[in-house]
Order: sequence, then structure tokens, then C-alpha cells
Amino acid sequence: MTEPRRLKLGAFMRPVGIHTAWWRYPGAAPDANFNFQQIKRFTQKLEAGKFDMFFMADHLAVLNMPMAALKRSATVTSFDPLTLLPALAAVTEHIGLAATASTTFNEPYHVARKFASLDHISGGRAGWNVVTTSNPDAALNFGLEEHMEHGERYRRAREFFDVVTGLWDSWADDAFVRDQESGVFFDPDKLHVLDHKGEFLSVRGPLNVARPIQGWPVIVQAGASESGRQLAAETAEVIFATGNSLAGAQRFYADIKGRMEKLGRSRDHLKVMPGALVVVGDTVDEARKKRAHLDSLVHPDSGLASLSIALGHDASGFDLDGPLPEIPESNASKTSRQKMVDLAQSENLTVRQLAQIAGSYGGHALVGTPQTIADQMEEWLLSDACDGFNVMFPYVPGGLDEFVDRVVPELQRRDIFRCEYEGKTLRENLGLPRPANRFFS
Repeated sequence: MTEPRRLKLGAFMRPVGIHTAWWRYPGAAPDANFNFQQIKRFTQKLEAGKFDMFFMADHLAVLNMPMAALKRSATVTSFDPLTLLPALAAVTEHIGLAATASTTFNEPYHVARKFASLDHISGGRAGWNVVTTSNPDAALNFGLEEHMEHGERYRRAREFFDVVTGLWDSWADDAFVRDQESGVFFDPDKLHVLDHKGEFLSVRGPLNVARPIQGWPVIVQAGASESGRQLAAETAEVIFATGNSLAGAQRFYADIKGRMEKLGRSRDHLKVMPGALVVVGDTVDEARKKRAHLDSLVHPDSGLASLSIALGHDASGFDLDGPLPEIPESNASKTSRQKMVDLAQSENLTVRQLAQIAGSYGGHALVGTPQTIADQMEEWLLSDACDGFNVMFPYVPGGLDEFVDRVVPELQRRDIFRCEYEGKTLRENLGLPRPANRFFS
């Protein structure tokens, strides 16, 4: 008998919200992104709701917009993910703990060591979001005057992934014999020296951390460009997708799964989880009013700055009440630029309207009652548009609590979401296999 399809749910935390105005919403905890007690409470609540993972996005630059907008941003201060997540591992038991670590501004040995340590500390619940940093301001924090070119960033990322996973495979699972009588701690025949020399990286190895409990932490990707999709098809086990329409999501889902099959990978070994801002109300009208009020709290200075970042082009001189002018290609994220250009054209939006969306959240949103939200999630799951969702909350704690307390029970009632965790590791809960060690059978 075939198992019913069930949603996978991640919580997109940055470390608590994506919407520019989340911290201004009535009842929100404005210091939550830098308050460990608050974040601990959110993570434990998500675990009570049986979420697959707490995912912490990261950014590496503060001075990435005009001061008029920057002074209104809650993202200027947040914890380092690889410091925060081990602390959360100590106060949770089941929920996965995933974080961004850039392949552009990190060294693979550091990344391999930190995520392997997190996997051991958490008992097998770590996940690595593999990203190429698109923000040129970040380069200035790492001794670079110019940002690495888009295609070059992805070539480095592919090599970086191979090195990190090779380092995770430094030790066979049974390498550490710890024989007290003979005094032998490990078997030298079960240690591999990577000795990698490539286009971008030179890493001897081996890693000074035992092989992770999961073999490798779960590999997460978020790229939607051609390069990003191919990297995901080759390497990812979870992909955080974008898309506002069911048809668009279905096309993306089919494309990614098709690429995997051409590479000889099983379709089931990657979970497509589109991002979704979820606003819950007693009625659809009430939920829409909550979303409208949240959006109204975005200051125009913030909106224009967010639009400039999304476009990779300074929008401060644009006519606010005119159409979006022609936007040239840049070295920034191609996906976010194209999304804004397409939205402006399809909806015939002015620059002012587009800035309001950019400053709030222009991606997929589920705004309604627990029943209507569950209806849409179920439709996407059963029509091959996704394997689950990366849920974003409009504000915390209220928006998070409403989802866990009201939407999760409705999903469980329909038997499209778990009532108990399936296993102890993030891989087991996502239904992903443990990767074989490439150097030891």
C-alpha cells in the first residue's frame, strides 16, 4: 500500500522574519531577532508543531542600503547562525537546524568543521544552505574591492561543495576504535586525506571531526537561476523555491526533478519547498486586513532600498508614479531582478507600488483561514507543485503561534502532515537517505 503524500515544513527565520515591517506590527517582539530567549521559545513552539526544520538565513553586510532605509531595518543585528544553532540544539530534541553558509566568503574547511560539529551536537539534525553571496557590499567585508562574477561564483560553489563533502568523508564511520587496552584510538586505514587542488581551492585535509551522524548534514539550496537550478539538481536535498502561481511552481518542480533524473538521482531524494508568507485570520477578510496593515507599516525609504537590492540597480532616482524603467543586467542576483521586472510588467505596477511590495514581501503568500490555507497547501502538494513549504511568519510571536496552533492541526486532520516525528535525524524526518562514504564502503 502506497504511503500518503505528506507535507514537509520548514520555518524561514532571518532569524525571525522576512517582512521588513514585522517588528512594527502590534504585539510583535521588536528585539526578537537578537533575543535568545525569544528565539528558543519560537524553536520549541515549532518543534511542538512537528516542523521539519528551523532554517536561519544569513547576510554578511550591514551597509547595503542608504542610511534612511537602514535605520528602519531590524536585520542590522542578528546572531551568527553557527553560534546560535548549537545553542538551540541543546534545548530541542527533534527539529532540524539548518543555516546559510556562503561559498563565496568562507573557506570549506571552516564550513565542514562547523556543520559536522553541529550535526554531532544536535544528534543528527544539521542542514547546510549552500549559497553564493549575491550582495556586492559583502565583498568589502572580506578584503575584496570587486565582487566575484555570477558564473564564477557558481563554479566556486560546485568545487566548494565537493571539498566540504569530501572532508565530511575523511573518516570511516567505524574509524574510532578507542581500544583502551591496546592504546589505539583510531584505525589509520580508515582515514582519508583529501589533498584537493582545484580551480579555486586547495585543501589537504583530513577534517578533525568524526564523520557526521547523518553522513552529511542535509544539503539545502535556494538558487532559481539556470546555474542555481543545475547546482541544486546535482547537489541539493532540499530546495527553497520561489513562485507566486501554481502553474509556475509546477513548471519549476518538473524542471528540477527532471534534471535530477537525467543525472541519475532519484526524484524522492530532493524536497522542493517553496517559500510562503502565511497570514492567518478567523475569516479571509480579516486575514487580508492583517496583511494590508502589515504592508502599510513599510516606510517608503525601506521600500525603495529593498527594490534597489532586488533589482541590483539604484532605484532612488526613479519616478515613483511612473512605470519601472528598463533595468540592465548586473552582477547581483538574476532571479530577484527578473521576479521584480516580471511583476511590474504583469501587474502594470508603478515604481511606488513595486517598492511597497519589495519592502514587504513580494513572493508567494497564503492569506486566509486555517481551512483555506490548508486547501492551498494540499492543492500544491497533490498537484506536483511542491513537497512542502518553507513557512514565513508575518510577525512573531503571534503569527508563528497562529500557524502552529491553528493551521498545523488542520493539516494533521487531513492526514497531509505528521502527528509525530518519523525518526531522530533531519534526514529520517525528511525521508532522505544517508549518503555513502565515497572513500570507504
